Parts: sequence; structure tokens; C-alpha cells
Amino acid sequence: MPRYGIAIDTTKCIGCHACRVACQNQNELRFDEAFNWIKSKDRGHFPAYGAEFIPVQCNHCENAPCQRVCPTGATYTTPEGVVLVNPKTCVGCKYCMEACPYKVRIIKHHEGIVEKCRFCIEMVREGGTPACVSTCPTQVRIFGDLDDPNSEISKFIAQHRAQPLRPDLGTRPKIFYKRS
Repeated sequence: MPRYGIAIDTTKCIGCHACRVACQNQNELRFDEAFNWIKSKDRGHFPAYGAEFIPVQCNHCENAPCQRVCPTGATYTTPEGVVLVNPKTCVGCKYCMEACPYKVRIIKHHEGIVEKCRFCIEMVREGGTPACVSTCPTQVRIFGDLDDPNSEISKFIAQHRAQPLRPDLGTRPKIFYKRS
């Protein structure tokens, strides 16, 4: 069984938000709902000024604080290591939102449940890739099996020494970043 993750090369991100829009379309989210977004960070000073764009989403943590606090067990991890929310058992208490150190969950007010990135697991199980990965015009994201040393993602992480955003939190995220 694969253990899925995403490597993100921030040096390629142009801040176009195609990943966010693709995710919204794939998951039928409203314009004000998003499972991922682009954080921008200013670099340098005039006249040598630039910006770094950092795509942010659920980190599908192996030690997921959101899962530990869920009183109904609605937040769970699949055999592939994907953290999901069961909409039938979620009561919308928002404990998971508070526990998430990355603050990437949203409340779907019209349904009264909490949701988040699902790695488009339905498409992945049918041989596809997450919408955010396949839509990116600059190929910022690499999706794949973290346990396969010959996979593109594993090679990228090793070659660039890609790291999670906050390894100090001990959540063991499955999103890795190459930063500028």
C-alpha cells in the first residue's frame, strides 16, 4: 500500500492560484471556501525585491492532532496515509480546526461540517493525481508514494533536502517543501 505525500517546489510557484481554483472546482467548493491557498512572503528590498509564494494545504500528518481530538472519530487516516473527514459522523464541533497547527480546515456552514484537502483520493485510487497537482502550469507539486525510494517524490525530497514547514511540531507531515 502506498503512503502518499506531496513535495512542493516554492522556487517554481508564480502565485497564480490555479491549484486553489482547481481544488475548488473538483470539490464543488464555493468561491469563499478553499482547501489550499498561496501564502506570499516578501524577499529583499527595493530595487532587488521579490516574493516567495508558498502553497499551503492539509499536511496529512502521521501524528495528526486533529484526529486525536475528534470526539466522534469523524477524522481518520486511510491505509494510504490520507487524513479524511467522514461527513456522516462529523458534528461540526471545530475541535479539529483548533487542534490543527497548520490551520487548514474549513467549516462548510451550509452543511455544518468541517472539511479539508483529501488529496483527491477518489481520483488517485482510479489512477489520477490530485487536481492541484495536475493543474499547476509550472509543475510546483509532485505527488506520489513516500515509501517508494524510486518514486519522483522521494527522489525530489532527497535531492533537495525538502522539509515540512514545521518539523518541530512532531506531527510528521506528508507535505515537503523546497524553499528558496
